Amino acid sequence: MGLATLAWGQSAELERAQKSYNLTDFDASLKTLQEISIKDGPVYELIGRNYYMQGEYKKASEAFEKAFAAEPDNSQYALWLARAHGRRAETASPFTAPAQATKARQYFEKAAQLNPRNVEALTDLFEYYLEAPGFLGGGLDKAEAIARQIAAADPAEGHWSLARLAEKRKDNGGAEEQLRRAIESSPQQVGRLIDLARFLAKQGRMQEVDQSFARADKIAPNSPKLIYAKADLYIKHKRNLDVAKGLLKQYLTLSLGPEDPPKSQAEKLLRQVQGS
Repeated sequence: MGLATLAWGQSAELERAQKSYNLTDFDASLKTLQEISIKDGPVYELIGRNYYMQGEYKKASEAFEKAFAAEPDNSQYALWLARAHGRRAETASPFTAPAQATKARQYFEKAAQLNPRNVEALTDLFEYYLEAPGFLGGGLDKAEAIARQIAAADPAEGHWSLARLAEKRKDNGGAEEQLRRAIESSPQQVGRLIDLARFLAKQGRMQEVDQSFARADKIAPNSPKLIYAKADLYIKHKRNLDVAKGLLKQYLTLSLGPEDPPKSQAEKLLRQVQGS
């Protein structure tokens, strides 16, 4: 078999694995990827993402390490490696969690350094700085500097980051203003309206929550993200529970992508509301 034929075959297998991943059939995707004889950065990266989605964070980080070693200037590989270490920190013992968190921070910083306009990497680094304690490299001043960097690359995402920062600083008025500016910057993004609804719900402003959801419904009524968010929020605030049940049942019939909450999560919520 010639090199060109081999390369074409591996490319076709990678494409098939990507399609399985997009359909959330992670086992099928992994099976296809494992059969590829010569594995390169993209193959290891997709192996890592499959393991990540399955909650196998150690296996995921090992695959991402191989992908990043193959392409050490790839910002996206560094980002996924950071995410895997972050998840390992969340699920580790108190003795090993700090080391995993430190690795996560280092790779988030590396991803942002490799591509200063990688908004995903900047947003994850922002979240790390916002939530991590100082002894693990977190800090609100650091978070604010990254939020300004995000705003330069993506104004809507920048407003969302500044809203998160304002809320962390107990400035609810500033947070709301930034969330509404995020919507103005990206009026067709359902996620921005969901962010506002969640914020308003914390303030007990349920009529405005319903208005935000109604506006989102007009933009994308069949959005899995919106259907799940409505059900989740109704259950958390113990209102419209019958509607929430219907939404969750609808969610379980949808074709989901890897970025949507898994059906297992929706099933757990449905059991919760049915038992209430």
